[in-house]
Amino acid sequence: MKVLVVGANGQIGKQLVTFLQTNDGLTAKAMIRKVEQSSDFEEIGAETVVVDLEGEIEHIAKAAKDVDAIVFTAGSGPHTGKDKTIMVDLDGAVKTIEAAKKAGVNRFIMISSYDTSREAIQSAPPSFAPYVAAKHYADDWLRRTDLDYTIIHPGGLTNEKGTGQIQAAEEVERGEIPREDVASVIVACLENDKTIGKEFQIVSGITPIKNAIAAL
Repeated sequence: MKVLVVGANGQIGKQLVTFLQTNDGLTAKAMIRKVEQSSDFEEIGAETVVVDLEGEIEHIAKAAKDVDAIVFTAGSGPHTGKDKTIMVDLDGAVKTIEAAKKAGVNRFIMISSYDTSREAIQSAPPSFAPYVAAKHYADDWLRRTDLDYTIIHPGGLTNEKGTGQIQAAEEVERGEIPREDVASVIVACLENDKTIGKEFQIVSGITPIKNAIAAL
């Protein structure tokens, strides 16, 4: 299975590409914004494609024409303004969903935020509310499609080394999770079709990732 990783140069995306390239049944196509970002991916044998997520749907669809699945890991980051949040986390996500449909790619995995409910928008600090709102509407757009989607809601992201153990359910108590483990969860979802049509939260736990995903 060839997987287009949107946001491949991000912290989760980079680890995901590495995991895909070391998996016998999976391979990565890294979607990056600048050609100078390609060297790290080329060193591990990953194909790259340069596409600006703020560009046209057709450009994303062209990048997806030869893949079997798309994973959206892109994010505007905590230090950008509301404009970038809208353009990347909402508009970029929606355009990628529409590009998947144009390219005939049915499998789509979305990395969302821990809680994107209406209540979460209303209770979020003013600086964080636009991000939650963007994720809320991007998730809703995906749910309304006929794509074989999975929506993953990770807890607070850390750069700690992954433990390979998580807690996963429709609702889990708020907690943290290493980005490395989020990347491993994505791989487990790609390998398990029972995750199609499912949406769940993940935090660090005591259950091996594959077992936790299989039990959803």
